[in-house]
Amino acid sequence: MDPSLRIVPTSLPKSASIAQTSNSLGLHDTLRYGPRTIATEVKTEGDLKDRLQNWEETQDNLKLTIMRNTYGLHAPMRLLMERRIVSANPHMPVLPQSNLQLDILMGRDESIEAADVFAGPLNGPPLDIRQDMEKKYRI
Repeated sequence: MDPSLRIVPTSLPKSASIAQTSNSLGLHDTLRYGPRTIATEVKTEGDLKDRLQNWEETQDNLKLTIMRNTYGLHAPMRLLMERRIVSANPHMPVLPQSNLQLDILMGRDESIEAADVFAGPLNGPPLDIRQDMEKKYRI
């Protein structure tokens, strides 16, 4: 939790860097990563895509920071602890998973999204719970 009152996510600066592909000498490692081109190093996505990907995280961070400033440090810690507890929900791997408690704690219970309406195929292959449990628990 970053204590900032930022309403919208920050836009990341566009940069060309070889930090991820450098070897021990600090040069581009051509044998591992192929020939170096500026097109692969320059970020081509726009700022809007980054902002949309980080929108929920930034809004959640804002709510937790306001809660911290208003009620004290215990309130966001309690909310984060409750989220962690309800997110560890054991379920059958074949059956559709829905975590209503987590949706309520995240504030997503008041909105309808496409995943709520189109949950998945109604007429799918026959369920083999034993095989899926063996695969999940590596038995």
